[in-house]
Amino acid sequence: MGNSYAGQLKSARFEEALHNSIEASLRSSNGDPQPIFTQLYLDPEPYPGNMEDMKPKADLHRREPPSQELMNGHSSNDLEELEDDDDSDSSSPPLPYLQTPVPDGCCTLDGFCQAGKDLRLVSMATEPIEVPAGFELVGAKSPSVPEHILVCAVDRRFLPDENGKNALLGFSGNCVGCGEKGFRYFTEFSNHINLKLSTQPKKQKHLKYYLVKSSQGALCKGPLICWKDCKSRQFSSSASTSKPSSSSSLSSKENGGTSGHSSSPFSLSDSPPTRVTQASSVFFGSQDLSRDCSFLKPLASTPGNKTLPIVPTALRVNGPTNGLGVDGRPPLLSPSQVSLGPQGQGYRTADLGDSPVSSAMNSGPPKKRHRSWHPNSLVPVPPTAIPVPAIRPIVCSPGSVLGVSSPQAPVPGVIQPQPVNAGDTVIVPDNLLSSSGVRPVILIGHGTLPYFYGNVGDIVVSPLLVSCYKSSQLTEKTLETLGLNSSQLLCVETMILLTLQYLARLGSEQIPLREELEQIVLKAMLCCPGGPAISPTQLPWLARLEASVSGGSVQVVVTHSSLGEGISESLRSLSEGPHHQQCLPTYVVIICASKMTGNEFCVLVLGKYQARALAEGMLTTNEFLKEISYELITGKVSILASHFKTTSLGDNLDKQLVRYQRRRKGQVIQPFQGDVTDYIHSQEAASMSPPSDRELLTKVFQIYPTQLSVARSLLSQVCSIADSGTQNLDLGRFCKVDFLVLVPPSHILVHQTAQRIRQSGVLVDLGIEDASSAYQKSDKYVVRLDGDVHAKMEAFMRKVKQNPYTLFVLIHDNSHVDLTSALSGSVCHGELQGLADRVVNCQEVLDAMNLLVLQVSCFPYTLQTRQSRISTHNEVHWPSKESLQGVQSPSDLLYFGLRDYSRSLQWGVASPILRCDDAFEKMVHTLLERHPHLHSMVIRSYLLIQQYTEAMMALTSSPSLRDHITPETLAMVEDLINAPSREGSQGRGHMLLVRVPSLQLAMLARERLEDVRDKLGLQLCFAVLLGSPATELSLHRNFTNRLKAWRGCENEDWVPHTYEDLEGLPCIVILTGKDPLGETFPRSLKYSDLRLIDSSYLTRTALEQEVGLACTYVSMGVAQDPKKAMAPRESEGEKATTSLNEGDELERPQSNGSAATRASGSLAENGVSSSDVADSFQKPSTSSCPPEGAVTSDVGTVTQGFKQECDSLGSQLSSNSSKQSKAPPSLCSSSSSSAPSPSSSSTQRPSQSTQYGREPKPARVSPRTVIMSRAAYNLLAGESGSQLSSFSLLPHADVAWSSPLRPLITPNLQGADQSMYYRQWTVARQHHADYEAPPVPHPRRLLLSGPPQVGKTGAYLQFLRILFRMLIRLLEVDVYDEEESEEEEETSEVTTPINTQWPDIEEVRKLPFDPNPRDPKFRKASPVYTEKMPKCLKDFKQEGEMQTPAKRETKSIRLSRFAAHNAFHHCEQCHHYCEAGPATQLSECTFHAFTFCSSMLGEEVQLQFVIPKAKEQHFVFSQQGSHLESMRLPLFSTKDPALLKSPIFTPTTGRQEHGLLNIFHAMEGATHLHILVVKQFEMPQYRKYWPNHILLVLPAMFNNAGVGAARFLIKELSYHNLELERNRLEEQGVKRQDVWPFIVMMDDSCVLWNSHQPADCSETSDDGSTYTNVSLKMVLQHMETTPKISLYAMCGTRKWSSGLARKSTSQLYSRCHLHDFVMLNVDLTQNVQYDLNRYSCEEVDFNLRVNSSGLLLCRFNCFSLMKKHIPVGGNKDFLVKPKLMEIENPALISPSQYVCAPDSEQTLLDAPAQFLLERFLQSCSHRLFPKAVQNRNNPVLSIDSYLNISPEISVCYINSRPHSTNLNHQGLLFSGLLLYLCDSFVVSGLLKKFRFLKGATLCVISQDRSSLRQTIVRLELEDEWQFRLRDEFQTANCSEDRPLFFLTGRHV
Repeated sequence: MGNSYAGQLKSARFEEALHNSIEASLRSSNGDPQPIFTQLYLDPEPYPGNMEDMKPKADLHRREPPSQELMNGHSSNDLEELEDDDDSDSSSPPLPYLQTPVPDGCCTLDGFCQAGKDLRLVSMATEPIEVPAGFELVGAKSPSVPEHILVCAVDRRFLPDENGKNALLGFSGNCVGCGEKGFRYFTEFSNHINLKLSTQPKKQKHLKYYLVKSSQGALCKGPLICWKDCKSRQFSSSASTSKPSSSSSLSSKENGGTSGHSSSPFSLSDSPPTRVTQASSVFFGSQDLSRDCSFLKPLASTPGNKTLPIVPTALRVNGPTNGLGVDGRPPLLSPSQVSLGPQGQGYRTADLGDSPVSSAMNSGPPKKRHRSWHPNSLVPVPPTAIPVPAIRPIVCSPGSVLGVSSPQAPVPGVIQPQPVNAGDTVIVPDNLLSSSGVRPVILIGHGTLPYFYGNVGDIVVSPLLVSCYKSSQLTEKTLETLGLNSSQLLCVETMILLTLQYLARLGSEQIPLREELEQIVLKAMLCCPGGPAISPTQLPWLARLEASVSGGSVQVVVTHSSLGEGISESLRSLSEGPHHQQCLPTYVVIICASKMTGNEFCVLVLGKYQARALAEGMLTTNEFLKEISYELITGKVSILASHFKTTSLGDNLDKQLVRYQRRRKGQVIQPFQGDVTDYIHSQEAASMSPPSDRELLTKVFQIYPTQLSVARSLLSQVCSIADSGTQNLDLGRFCKVDFLVLVPPSHILVHQTAQRIRQSGVLVDLGIEDASSAYQKSDKYVVRLDGDVHAKMEAFMRKVKQNPYTLFVLIHDNSHVDLTSALSGSVCHGELQGLADRVVNCQEVLDAMNLLVLQVSCFPYTLQTRQSRISTHNEVHWPSKESLQGVQSPSDLLYFGLRDYSRSLQWGVASPILRCDDAFEKMVHTLLERHPHLHSMVIRSYLLIQQYTEAMMALTSSPSLRDHITPETLAMVEDLINAPSREGSQGRGHMLLVRVPSLQLAMLARERLEDVRDKLGLQLCFAVLLGSPATELSLHRNFTNRLKAWRGCENEDWVPHTYEDLEGLPCIVILTGKDPLGETFPRSLKYSDLRLIDSSYLTRTALEQEVGLACTYVSMGVAQDPKKAMAPRESEGEKATTSLNEGDELERPQSNGSAATRASGSLAENGVSSSDVADSFQKPSTSSCPPEGAVTSDVGTVTQGFKQECDSLGSQLSSNSSKQSKAPPSLCSSSSSSAPSPSSSSTQRPSQSTQYGREPKPARVSPRTVIMSRAAYNLLAGESGSQLSSFSLLPHADVAWSSPLRPLITPNLQGADQSMYYRQWTVARQHHADYEAPPVPHPRRLLLSGPPQVGKTGAYLQFLRILFRMLIRLLEVDVYDEEESEEEEETSEVTTPINTQWPDIEEVRKLPFDPNPRDPKFRKASPVYTEKMPKCLKDFKQEGEMQTPAKRETKSIRLSRFAAHNAFHHCEQCHHYCEAGPATQLSECTFHAFTFCSSMLGEEVQLQFVIPKAKEQHFVFSQQGSHLESMRLPLFSTKDPALLKSPIFTPTTGRQEHGLLNIFHAMEGATHLHILVVKQFEMPQYRKYWPNHILLVLPAMFNNAGVGAARFLIKELSYHNLELERNRLEEQGVKRQDVWPFIVMMDDSCVLWNSHQPADCSETSDDGSTYTNVSLKMVLQHMETTPKISLYAMCGTRKWSSGLARKSTSQLYSRCHLHDFVMLNVDLTQNVQYDLNRYSCEEVDFNLRVNSSGLLLCRFNCFSLMKKHIPVGGNKDFLVKPKLMEIENPALISPSQYVCAPDSEQTLLDAPAQFLLERFLQSCSHRLFPKAVQNRNNPVLSIDSYLNISPEISVCYINSRPHSTNLNHQGLLFSGLLLYLCDSFVVSGLLKKFRFLKGATLCVISQDRSSLRQTIVRLELEDEWQFRLRDEFQTANCSEDRPLFFLTGRHV
C-alpha cells in the first residue's frame, strides 16, 4: 500500500463523508437514509473498487482484520469472475464472514428473500414491479446460485454514473419481492435477500447489472454497473492520475481533504481498505480495466501462486514532489530524488514542507480501520525473482516535469515491469507499535527514501524538516533579501552536522520545529559562508562526535548502500523486544555515505513523546478531531475508560459516589452564605435567592478613546479610497449607511454581537431603525456563516442593488476562521467549509460599487499572504500599548494580552498567571506510554475529567484524595466552590473555562462532571455548561433565577444568551469547537484551563487564539507593578482573608445623584446619547474634580469618564476583594452583567467616586490565570525560554512559508510591519480562499486587526456611526450666515400692507431707495452717502490694516430636495441632466458663433455657444440649420404653469467641479433654459463636467477679465437677442411688447431658496418669521407672475441669515441693492451697462446707475437665498507676482506697490491693470483722500461710478446723465473728487455745482497718459485744483499690459 511522503490518506474527503455518515447512522433513529452528503460525491479520480461500501457498525467491533488481499494472478479474461474471486484470493485463508443469525421462521432459500418471495430474474421478468421515484432496478449475483440474477431496487444516488464516479456512499434499497423498504445497509439487505456471503457484503461486488425492459416489455439483464472508471486509460507517462500517487495530491481542488486542508499524502494501515487493489489502480487504471478487455495478463504467475505480489504492496515513498501541478492536477507518478537540487516545476516548495499531513494517528476514515496489513501478508521479496512493476526513481532535471522512467509511451494498458533492488525496500516489522510502544516517524532529509512494505501503518513519514535542506532552491532575489549570495549555501555534510547538533540540544520534552532549524541554518550561512569542507571519510566521525554530547538521546547509523538499509536495521532492533526499550535513543540519524549518490540522510524519531507529537502535529485540526471521534465511536478508548473507573486510591468511583449520595439523604450543600460542610434540604436550597443589586447593572455602552481613534483611522482609510481618483468609491452619492455583520457559526457570538449593536444605539443613529424597533431588529443585522447564510446574503445583496445611494458595509468579523476556498470546501467534521469564501468573495459582492467589505480579525495572518485580497494601505491596526502611553489616566484599565502573558513570566511572583501544570504533565506521560494507540488529546481529556471529579470529591466526601490531585486543579475547584460563600459575595463566584476542542469529549466531560457534582450534593453550588458554537446556552432554572435576582429582572422568560450574561455565576464552562470564535467572557472568568492544547497546535493562530480567550482589560497597577499587585494571591485556595477588608472599605460614597457630566456635548461624536451615559459619570459631591472635569470639550479626549477599554463598556468593576485580586474584567459590553460585589461603589469602572471620594484603594481587576500544557507553555514562554516563541511559528495552517529561509520575526514586529513580513514570506495554500485571488487587491476591502477582546466591535460600530455622520456632512453645506448691517430706525410713513402676495408698483415707487450696500460681503466696501447717514462711522481702522481677510461666518445646513448641486452629486433622477449618456460623446455638442455689435465696445463681438443636441430646441437656426439666429423667448401672454420664462445665465470660473451648476432639483425637474458663461480657456473642463449644459464662451480677450465683463456681455447679448426675437415674432403677428424681456443672472454658489412667512400680527414681533425651503422654480414663477412686471427693471431676493428668523419682516418689499440672484429687465435697462472692466462691486455700481436712471429695483423680502461658501474658484483673487521672476522667493507684494510713478524702475507686476487699481484704492485710499477718512459728513464725490475706496471713506454717487435722479447735495461739502474713466456727459459745468472742503483732494483716472491730460484740460480742472508733476501715477504694469494712469491734486 502506498505511503507517500506526508503521512495521510488518499481520499480524505471520502473517508470524511464515510465517517460522518457512519456517525449519523449510529445516532439516527429512523431507517431512512438521510442524504446529508448529497453534495459530496466521490472524487472524480477513480477509486479502487472496494473502497466504497458501507460497513455496518456492528461488525466493526467483532471482526478480525482481514488479511491483506492481493490482486490474483488469474489468466482468465472473465472480468466478472476476476472480481468475484477478488476478495478470497488473498495470501491467507479467508475469514468466514460473520453473519447475524437469521431470525426464526424466516425463509433461507437461495433466490428468495427472508419473507419467502421469489427474487430471481427468470421469475420476475414479466411481473409488474413498482419502482419508487429515484430508484433503479439492478441485478445482484449470489455466490450460492451463480446461474441466477436477483432483482433489487436501489436508490440511484448510491449507484455510479457512466464514468464510474459520483456514487453516494452507503446504500439505500427496497426488496421488490415482499416490498419491504428502507434498507439502510447493504449488509442488512444482503441478509434479507439471502445472498449468504462468505466475505463482507459489498454493493460494488454483488450488484452487477442494470436491469432493462426488452422490446417485449420483459425485464432482462442490461449493461454492467460501472463501479470503476470504465474508460480505457492511457498508461503513458501522463496517465496515472489516481490518488495514491507517489506524494499524493497535496490538495487538489476536488480533493479538498479534510477542512479543505491538504489531503496529506501519507496513507496508513489503519486507513480505509488500503488494499493492493488501491495500489494496482495506479498501474492498471482499475481492476476492471477497460470494458473492452484490453487486459494485460500479469506476468509469469500461476493461478495457485497467490503469495507473490504482482503489484508492489506499497508505492515508493518518494521525495516531496508535490502531488499537484500548479494547476491542481496530480502530476505524473514518479518519485523524484529528495535532493537539494531544484525540484520539478510542479512542486510548490511550501506545500509539503509544512503541510499538516496526517500521520499514523489512524487519521484515516473510521471505516475498516482494522483491515490493516496483516502479519500473514508479509512476503519476503527476493530482489530479482519477480519483475515488480515498480516505478523507479528518476533524478529530476531542474525544469522537467516529473516523468516516469519509460521514455516511450507504451501501448494503453501495458506497463513495463522492472526489478527492485533489495536495498530500496524496507519491510516494516509486524506489531511494531505493540511491541515497542512507539510509532517511529521518519523525517525526510536529503536523498531517496526506500519503498515501504508490510505493516506500513506503524510508521509515519514526515516532511517536517525537508524544507530546511532546500536552500539551494532559493532564488537570487530571496538570497539578496537575506543578505546572502549563492556561494554561501551549505553543503549536505554541513546540513547533517547542523541537524545533529540541533537534535542533540533539544530537551527531553521538546520536539523539533521546522522554524527553529531554519533559523539555525540561516545563522550558519551568515556566519560561515560555504561551511568547512568535510570529506566523506570525516563525516561519520564528526557525526558521531556531534551525537556524543546528547547523552545517548541521538544515535548515528552510517550505511553504505542505501538509506533503506539503515532504516530496516533500526526498525528491526526496535521491534525485537522490550529489553531494548530502556535505552532507546530519541533520534536516530541515518547517513548513507554512498559513492554513487553522495551523502544522503534521514532522521528516525523513536522517542515516544517526540514521535507521537510529530505524528499528531501532522494532522490538521479537522483530522485529529475526526480521529478522536473515530476512537470514541469504535470503542478504542474502552481500555482507557475502564482505567478511570477507579479512583486514584483504587476504589470503584461510581460505587463511592452512590454510597455518598445515599448518605446525604436528599440534602445538598448550601449554595452560598455557608460552608462546604453546611447541608440543607434540597427544596430549601433551591428556594434560596440572593439579594438583587440593580445599581451595579446600569447598562452603559461607551466608546473609549482608542476605539474612537481606530474608528477614525478606518474612516480616513475609506476617504482615501474615495480620493484615490480611481473611481472605486464615490462617497458623494451616498446619503445612508447600512450594514450586515457576518460572524462564525456560533449562536452565542450572534447574540453577543446583536447585543452590542442594541446597546450602542447604532441602528437608531444610522436612521435605519427607529428607537422602538431597534431592540427587536438588531438580530437581523448579524448573520451566522452556516447553512442559512445564502438566503440571508441574497436578501442583503438585493437590498444593496435596490439602494444605490446607500453605502453598505459588510463586516466579516473573526474573518480568520474558515478561510477555506469554496472550491475545496467540503463538509468537514460536521461543519460546512468555504462558506466565508462563497459569501465574501462572490462576484456580486466584489462588483457592488456601494458595498465596502470590512474584515475584522485578531489573527489576521491568514489574510496577509502574497495573494492577499486586501491592499496594505487598507489595513488598520489597533494601536500598540506603547503608542497609547499617556492616553489613559492612572486609574484606568489597561489591555492585558498575549504579549503581557509572555512577559508576566519574568515577574517572579509566587503564583504566576501563566502556568504549566507539571504534575498533570507527568501523569499524562505515564498514560501516553501505556496507550500508544490513542490520540493524546483523548488521554488528556480522560485524565482532566478524573482530576476535576476527584477534586470535587476531595473537597466534599473523600479528603484522602487530596494528595492525588494536582495543586492547580484543587485550587481552582476549591475557589469555584467556596467563592460564593465568602462574606459579601452575595452568592457570586467565578467562572472556570475548560477548553475541550472535541465535541464528543466535551459532552462526555460535561455529563461526567454534572453527574459527580449532583451525587456530591453540589448541584446548587455551581453550574456545568457546555459551550458549543452549535447550540444556545442551556442553564438550569435555579441558576437562571439567581442571575435574574442579581439583575432584579422582572421578565419571566429571561434566559442568558451570552457568556457575559453569566457574570458572577459560579460555573464550569466546557468550551468546545475546532476554534474559539471570539466570544467574550464575563469579568468573573478567573481560570482558563488549556491543558488539552498541546503539540497539535503548532501554528501561531491556533495557539494564540486559545490563550486569547483569557485576554481582557485589567487595572493598570497589575500590569505595571505586578509584584505589589499580585501580593494578595499567596495561595490560590485562600479564603481571601488578606484582602477582604478592602471590600468593606468601599462603602458607597454619598452621591449627589447629579449626573454632573451629562456628556452630551462631547459624546455626540462618540455617538452615545447622553441619557445612556448619564449614570456612568456619577461622582460624589466630595469629588475633588470640577463637575465638568470628566468631559472635556474636545471630542475623543474624554478622559476621566472614558475608560480605555473594550467593546465592553457595560460591566462594572468589582470591588469585592475576593475578585479584586483575581477576576479580570470581561470588558465587552455585557448585556447587563452584574458586577461581582455588593459593596462596590455605584460607578461604572473605577470612576470618580472610588478615585476621589474617600480615597479608598480602587477596586482592582487582575488578569485571568491560564493553565497550559507543557508544549504550549514552552512556546509562549519562548521570549524568555530557550525554545522558539509562538510568533515565529507558521502563522496559520492555511498558509505556507514562501521560502525555506527567511529573516527572523521579532516580537516587536507589530501591525503594518508584521503584515509586510507575512505578505513577503507566506503564500496561501491551495485550499485557501485567497489561493486564486486576483493579482490586484480589491479596492473596497479593508482589514481591521487588533488583539483578542480589545474592543474591535465597539470600534467598528463607531466607524459606522462616524461614516454616516461624514456622509451626512457631505450632504450638508456651509452657507454664509451674516446679518445685514442695520439701517437706522426710520420713521417712514410708507409701509406696505402686510399680506400682499405681490408688490403694488405704486406702493413700491413710494419706498425710498437705500443706496448703501448692506450685504455683509460689502462690509469692506465704501458706504454710499445718504441724508440719513449715521453720525459716527464704525472703527474700521484695524481691519484696514489687516491684509488677511477676516473669516466670514458660515452655518452648516442640511441640503433639501430643492438644492442646487455641484458635479459630485449623482442620483437617479438627475443623472441624465448632468452626466453624458454612455452613447453620447462630447462631439454630440454643436458649436455656434453668435456675432453682434456693441455700442459700448464700439466693435463687433463674437461669442461662441456650445449647444448639446438635446438643448437645440431652445434656439432658432437658419434654414440650412447651421447658422444660429437667436435664442427663443416666451411671451408675456404664455400661461404655462410648468414653464419658466426667463433664461438663466450663470457666470462661472474655476469651479467646473464645485460650482452649483446642477439646478435640476432646484427647478423640480421643470424645463428651463440654463446657460453657463465661461472663459474660453476653461471651456474644455466645463464641457467635461457638464456635457449636457449650454455653454456661452467669452472671447479670448476676456480670459483675464473680471466678472464685470461676463455680466456686461450677458446683458448685451440678451438685449441683442430680445431685438432679434421681437423682429422674428413680429413677422408671425406677435406684438413687440409681448416678448419676454427678463433674464435671470445667478451666481454659481446659490444653493437653497427659502420662503418666509411673517408671524401673525397678533403675536409679538420677536417671534419673527418662520422659513421653509422652496424651489428656485417657485421663487422665479412667483416673481414672473408679479402684476405689471414689465415696469420693474430688476427683481431679487434678500440673503438668508439665521437672524432673519428672529426679526419680523416689517416690509415685504424694499428698494435696495440686488445681487447674486437677480431677474433683470434687459429692455428697460437697455442704456445702463455693467462696467465690463470691473473685478468687484460691479453690482453695486450697476444698481446705483439703474436707480439714478429712474428705474425700479424691487427686493422680495418674503424670499431669501442661501449662498454656499465655496473655497475654490470664482476668481476672487489674482496671485499678484512680478512680471519677471528673477527673485527666487519674492516677498509678499503689498497693495501700495500696485502703483508707481510713470517710467519708474519699480518692479512691474503680472496682473491686470484694473485689478491692481481696484486693490490699490481699496487699501490705500486714505493717502489719496486724507480729509475723507472717518468723515461721514464730507464724503468723496464720485461721478457715474462707484469704486470701493475702503470702508473708512464714504462715497457720494452722482449720475451725470440728464434727467437722472440724484441726491440733493445742497449745503454738502465734499472731501474729495473721484473721476473714473469719465465720458462725455461729464462736463466742467457739472463739476462747478459742487463745493469742496479746503484741502480736499482729487483723483482722475484714465486709460492712458494722453487721455488723462485731455480730461484735465476738457474739464478745466486746473482752475480749482492744483497739480504737481510728481502726483502722476500709473498701475505697476508694463506698457504692453496697458496700465491705467491717474493724477492727484489738491483743492485751492
